[in-house]
Amino acid sequence: MRTELVSEPSDGAHPNEDFASVGLPASGQGGSVVLLDGVTPPRGGTGCLHSVPWYTARLGGALTELTVSLPDVPLAEALARAIARTSDAHAGTCDLSHPRTPQATVVVVRWSPETVEYLVLSDSALLLAAPDGTVTPVLDDRIALLPPALLASEEICDARARNKEGGFFTAAADPAVAARAVTGTVPRDEVAALAALTDGATRWVEKFREGDWADLFTYVRKEGPRALVERVRELERADTGRAFLGRGKRHDDASAVFVEL
Repeated sequence: MRTELVSEPSDGAHPNEDFASVGLPASGQGGSVVLLDGVTPPRGGTGCLHSVPWYTARLGGALTELTVSLPDVPLAEALARAIARTSDAHAGTCDLSHPRTPQATVVVVRWSPETVEYLVLSDSALLLAAPDGTVTPVLDDRIALLPPALLASEEICDARARNKEGGFFTAAADPAVAARAVTGTVPRDEVAALAALTDGATRWVEKFREGDWADLFTYVRKEGPRALVERVRELERADTGRAFLGRGKRHDDASAVFVEL
């Protein structure tokens, strides 16, 4: 088995809000990947004393432990338990009902000798490669389906569309959101390798159009996650006229995990 992981902050002035882990149980019979992209809140309060990195570290740590230690618990239930555990850790000091309470996108993959299970919530991506080389993207596309006017406004980061019907969902303080995730299971022998990527890394496809999802997977498999992030940074720096980035951040936290089963 081959695993590679990279997680880079947007720049040296801000902490990395992503979380990435690979969990390999002592039995050697399976494993899991957990990838979170913390949601940077807009200006104003969040109702919480804690930072987004605090939240993603707590949630990601809980989710990594649960996916490995409880292999028979479905991933959506594992996410619900991890959210509840994280909420309990600061419910006594923070207003968890605040719409900007710390939150994150989620990708979880867990494999056993028989199956590969997955869960995707919000706009991070999972790519599954079959033995014949076919690449299947697993995406939660609810953000992309929002009205263009809303996507172009700062409201995308606020309460108007987040964790509401007709909008999109992220892991925040309510365990019930886990039921909104895109989930599935495929036979283990149908997956040769996989890649999980936050949207800071998927800019290679979604912003800069260097290729499609299959091209991105080939790039990561051949060059590695670090090379992907470095290439995205080059493209970001070169886009001085913002032809590709538009009103988006110049740089974003970027994380990628590659696993060859």
